[in-house]
Parts: sequence; C-alpha cells; structure tokens
Amino acid sequence: MLYVFGFEKLCVAISDLFFLDPAPDPGQGDGPERGVRLEIRLLELGAAEGSIYAARPINIGRALWRGDLLETVDGPYGSFDRTHQHLTFKGWEPGHRMYDGDLSNDPLGFLTRALSDPQSLLVHAEFEPNDIGERDFEDLRASVPEIMDVIDRTLKRIFAGELAAAPAGEITQARIGWL
Repeated sequence: MLYVFGFEKLCVAISDLFFLDPAPDPGQGDGPERGVRLEIRLLELGAAEGSIYAARPINIGRALWRGDLLETVDGPYGSFDRTHQHLTFKGWEPGHRMYDGDLSNDPLGFLTRALSDPQSLLVHAEFEPNDIGERDFEDLRASVPEIMDVIDRTLKRIFAGELAAAPAGEITQARIGWL
C-alpha cells in the first residue's frame, strides 16, 4: 500500500515493507523485517500538455530523509526492534541506519515531532531548507495528524497480517513494498 501527501515541492510517502537484507551490516541483525517506511521526498510537477483539461505529470523525486518503523518478523508485533532512520541520501542510496532510542521506544511520537519540524530534518539531510518554500513546511505541519493516522492504520494492518507479508517460497533476498 502506498500513500503520498503532496505539497508544492515536498511530499511524504508512506508504504508497508517486508525486507530481507542478504548481507546485513554488523548490529543490524539477521532475518527478515516488516513495518512501515516513511520518506520525505522532492515532488516535481510537470507542465500540463494538451488542452486545459489535460492531466499534469507528477514525479515523486529523490528521497531526502527516511524513517523505517521496522521490526523482526519472528518477533512480537510492536517491538520496533529494528526501527531506525536514514538522515542522508547520496543520490538514491540511503546513508547508514541511525538507531535512536526515542524512535524505537515511541516511533509515532518521534515521527510526530520530526514531521512537525521539517526544516530540521532537511538540515540533517544536508539539503538546504531555503530551496523549499515556507508554504510547504506549513502544509506539511498541518498534515501531521493525517499522516500519523495513515501510519497508525498501516501498522494495524501489518499487525493483522494484511500488509508487509513475505513473498511465497524460499526467501534469500527481498524488498516487498512501494518505497
């Protein structure tokens, strides 16, 4: 399932995720993970071509920041034992996983606070917040309750076994999800 909250130059993309890294980093842990992925991305609006009724192209561009509310598939639902963030991206590749006790202990509270201060996230992402208009930041902050509702509902569907399911057959490497 993919949800996108689009503003003028930024968007917030949310999806369920089943993930198995065949070569995990030290301390990352073995075995598959499941959960919710949230990214702040650039949004690129194209010009409408054709009549005044023509659809306008919309491109969800590169990621600037990522929060992964992940947990071990074999563990209990709601453990958030693999929850982390990626503060930076180099092109399409995320920087290292950054574990934070506040994020793991209270992921929804952490995300509420982080999304309420998007300029700080962009500074940490080594992206110039001045390249984004203040209206985007205001609209994102105003959308935080709705974004958090989507994350909460997605987590409940994962816990119910409806989303972030493992692919059929033997799994040696997988990333099932939109983002």
